[in-house]
Formats: sequence, structure tokens, C-alpha cells
Amino acid sequence: MKLKKLVPGLAEAIIEAGFDQEPKEIERVAVPKIMSGGDLIVVSPEGTGKSTALVIGIIQQLKKAVEEAPRAVIMVETKEKAYEMEEQFKLLGKNTDLRTFVVFDKGILQYQKDMIYEGLDILIGTPKRIDELVSATGIPMSKMKILAVDDAELFFIPKYQPVIYRLAYLLPKSQIIVLANRWHEGIGDLEERALKNPSVVDLMDEDDQN
Repeated sequence: MKLKKLVPGLAEAIIEAGFDQEPKEIERVAVPKIMSGGDLIVVSPEGTGKSTALVIGIIQQLKKAVEEAPRAVIMVETKEKAYEMEEQFKLLGKNTDLRTFVVFDKGILQYQKDMIYEGLDILIGTPKRIDELVSATGIPMSKMKILAVDDAELFFIPKYQPVIYRLAYLLPKSQIIVLANRWHEGIGDLEERALKNPSVVDLMDEDDQN
């Protein structure tokens, strides 16, 4: 990924935010694969820039606000992580008109549903609340292009795993992006059962894998 290949507003925001103009390895490898539209699994240690690569790739994919229904759903573990990711979208997407919204457990479900229907492009939220919104027909699915799971190794437990599969099966034509700090056998099961010939980016060294 080179800055000159990004939409001008995104490249400008990356520079203004103080990011290195020479991309990190994870950005160089993962962003073009996100932009390709194909399913993707990225396994790389915490702090290597997976979330930033995801944000850059999604902004480049979506480019601008279109209609009202969300086109990307991103699942994160906690409310705090959801807001952190939204801040990255606001920082790097400030030269676009892309709209984000955060949903989380214990928030007012009807308010969150109403805000989604007012129009947005990127929905970021915790799995339980996203599942509740899907059950309440609170997330329009007609324009969905991307389903992403951050820190995916944390989601393969009984209370979260069904949500991932439910969305993957509801969105058979969407790009699925899985980001993890370490490999988990649940990722392999998901790859086999729900992903479509995914690219796999594994940047773990042998010490990290042992």
C-alpha cells in the first residue's frame, strides 16, 4: 500500500495524523487485501497496527456516504474498544463524509435502532448488542459489504461465537475480515464453514506462536 494509491482525502489525513508515510508491514500487506473485497484473516501480535489497517482499508473501500443503510459492521469486544475504533475512523476519515455509529450492551436499544435508521455507513459494536439489533430488525442488511471482527480470538466462546456465524450466514455476499492477536482453532472452523477462499496474513513469529 502506497499513499499515492489511496483516495486523496485519506492519504492527507494519514499524513496530518502523524503516521509514517512508509506503511507498516501489516498495512502494506493487509490494506490491499481489504481493498480487494475478498475474505481475509489477519493474525499479528497486539500493537502491530491491525485496527489501523482495517480502518484505512474500509475508508478506501467505501470512500463516501451512500444512501442510508450501513455498508460495514465491525464487532469489537467492549464499548471502550468500539469508541476507540470510531475515533480512528473520525481521524482518518475526516476528509470524507463517511458516517459511523457505536452500539453497545446496556445502551438504549430503541435509540440505537433509530440512529441506525437515520443513516450511516459504518456500524461498530459489541457482539451481544449487534445480535439484539439484528433480532429486532434494527440493522438494515440490504447494502452490507463488509463484516469485520477485531480481536477475533476473544469471540470464540459460547456466548459470542453464534453471533459471528449468524451474521456470516445472513451476509453470504459480504466480505468477511477477521483480525486476531493470535491464532485460535475457532478461526480455522470459521474459515472452513463460512469464509470464501480467504487470504491469510500471518505475521506471528515462531516465538509468538509457541
